[in-house]
Amino acid sequence: MLAARDRVTMCFAHGAYRMAQRFALRDTGIAHIEVRTPEELARYLPEADVLVVSGLWNNNLVANAPKLRFIQSISAGTDQYDKALLRERGIRLASAAGVNAEAVAQHAMALMLALFRRLPEARDNQHARRWRPMIGDIATREDQLTGKTLLIVGMGRIGGRLARLARAFEMRVIATKRDPSTGADGADAVHGNDRLQELLGQADVVALTCPLTPETEQLIDAAALAAMKPSAYLVNVARGRVVHEPALIEALQQRRIAGAGLDVTHEEPLPATSPLWTMPQVLITPHSAGETQRYEDAVIDILLENLARLWRGETVLRNQVV
Repeated sequence: MLAARDRVTMCFAHGAYRMAQRFALRDTGIAHIEVRTPEELARYLPEADVLVVSGLWNNNLVANAPKLRFIQSISAGTDQYDKALLRERGIRLASAAGVNAEAVAQHAMALMLALFRRLPEARDNQHARRWRPMIGDIATREDQLTGKTLLIVGMGRIGGRLARLARAFEMRVIATKRDPSTGADGADAVHGNDRLQELLGQADVVALTCPLTPETEQLIDAAALAAMKPSAYLVNVARGRVVHEPALIEALQQRRIAGAGLDVTHEEPLPATSPLWTMPQVLITPHSAGETQRYEDAVIDILLENLARLWRGETVLRNQVV
């Protein structure tokens, strides 16, 4: 059971987000502290009943958290948590799923537009003070999204929002999802995951918006990349491990696909030695697709709702994971 409201201690743990600052504005009266480093988290966690965390989490911390009863993940993804261990220790877990769906969908759209309009090249030319002449080769010229086919892999909140944005650009949108019977959610057609391989060849853009699961890990491998059109782009705003990165690098080096927009990579930060850094047909953003100036407040909304449910003795949490 979670301690009473006037006895709860909450720990916010994140290297960048201003969670405690935004939480204090709610005037809840709940005692809380904020830490920024793994060392600070390990020091203060033994006193915490509630932990609000994402990237600083380490499953070994559980052994030193005797009072911990609830973790509110700051991130939508929860693959970093050992769910079985949390169940064994009686620690509840909820995600922040949905808080940044709009931001991630818009970011995916921005990556698509940037690749088709050759904006990274334009920025490089600006730095070099070079006015590039018009491109005579039709196949390598800037292009428009209108009439192109977008394949969305994973039609959850983000995928559904991306579908509606793409339709506004008059794109044809097809998608895969685990249960296509639940509806198209803005796509022209939605299919089961087992149809992915045959759909890849139809797409001008393949956008990954799926969660990382045992089924989706390295889903986009050499065979999947070989099934894509040479003129197609891959956009990944899901998780880096959904893509087999060595196969992607090889496909890009051999020009078997046109390029990639990557917000996530297998290892983060992306190692300086990665060939992806210097590929002109690759646009990389630092896992920032979900960033928005309302992020902290949106997570706190979920946190406060879940605390209220726990204090009422309810067993189901918003965005419940454990």
